[in-house]
Amino acid sequence: MTRPKRVPAFANEAEERRFWEIHDSTDYVDWSTAERVRMANLEPSTSAISLRLPLPLLERIKIAANKQDVPYQSLIKIWLAEKAAKP
Repeated sequence: MTRPKRVPAFANEAEERRFWEIHDSTDYVDWSTAERVRMANLEPSTSAISLRLPLPLLERIKIAANKQDVPYQSLIKIWLAEKAAKP
């Protein structure tokens, strides 16, 4: 077998995702030497919270989410992340 190609460095996850969408991993990884692993102690990277919102606000959020064709919970997460990122 020929030596696998070197996996390039990626600036972010989106760039890496685009790369693997158009490249075959067998060109970059020798899967014949791969070993099975079990990751039994993984913990979820998210946490569920309870948040009480006034019904009119929740309805406005759902309308905005529907216009963007995303689940309203996802839209809330996007808005919170954008607000938290601002200085």
